Amino acid sequence: MADAASQVLLGSGLTILSQPLMYVKVLIQVGYEPLAPTVGRNIFGRQVCQLPGLFCYAQHIASIDGKRGLFTGLTPRLCSGVLGTVVHGKVLQHYQECDKAEESGSGNVQKEVSSSFDRVIKETTREMMARSAATLITHPFHVITLRSMVQFIGRESKYCGLCDSIATIYREEGILGFFAGLIPRLLGDIISLWLCNSLAYLVNTYALDSGVSTMNEMKSYSQAVTGFFASMLTYPFVLVSNLMAVNNCGLAGGCPPYAPVYSSWIDCWCMLQKEGNMSRGNSLFFRKVPFGKTYCCDLRMLI
Repeated sequence: MADAASQVLLGSGLTILSQPLMYVKVLIQVGYEPLAPTVGRNIFGRQVCQLPGLFCYAQHIASIDGKRGLFTGLTPRLCSGVLGTVVHGKVLQHYQECDKAEESGSGNVQKEVSSSFDRVIKETTREMMARSAATLITHPFHVITLRSMVQFIGRESKYCGLCDSIATIYREEGILGFFAGLIPRLLGDIISLWLCNSLAYLVNTYALDSGVSTMNEMKSYSQAVTGFFASMLTYPFVLVSNLMAVNNCGLAGGCPPYAPVYSSWIDCWCMLQKEGNMSRGNSLFFRKVPFGKTYCCDLRMLI
């Protein structure tokens, strides 16, 4: 119980600290660019025309809604985080209770390698079930969080309170409205998890020398690296999920003429791929001007 409470507190603290970052990221994901590009330098020191980064974007929001405005959507996001942590822990606890007496004692080396791989499969499957259950239950709060943020674009106040937002979605879209964008989000989580754990297992088993004294630390680093790599590869699922969550919801940021109406998440995926926007919002620094976009940027300053 104490462990679960500490996880909830830690998660809530991180959620509060990262809220401005997520706010900016969501607005960039939906294509909202209120600030003109500026002349800056890329990581190689070359002068380029680039879009404002995280801090400039956050300052723009704060100049309109104040610093408190940077925490728009925090309440439903906190509810999502707390509920998700509890559900995730309960599912894993259920598996542990069902599997208490399972542990093989002896075996040859080949059997140990086999059992090690089986253990990875087993643990990954359980983690997948726990994450999927948490995502399924908390997705309505995720939808409310995104819509609360996106209404900044049209200066609406449609999704302000948690209870009012729930009533609005149910009245206008029914139960299905609470699960807009769920499928790509679930797919992204599952693919990322299996990719991360599979790569980490391969690296730890075949690439790292078991005789190295710092083996445990190296294994933890490999898990972090493979996790980052997996999240980069599955980012398009996150982007499509967030776009579908606000698509055609009655907000200016999710309706024509500002944004197209997608018939399905696959339609959204195909359109983003065609436009070359599958990584939109993935980077909050050194943001390049998208191909085909026209901005008032004095390129003569680059000469």
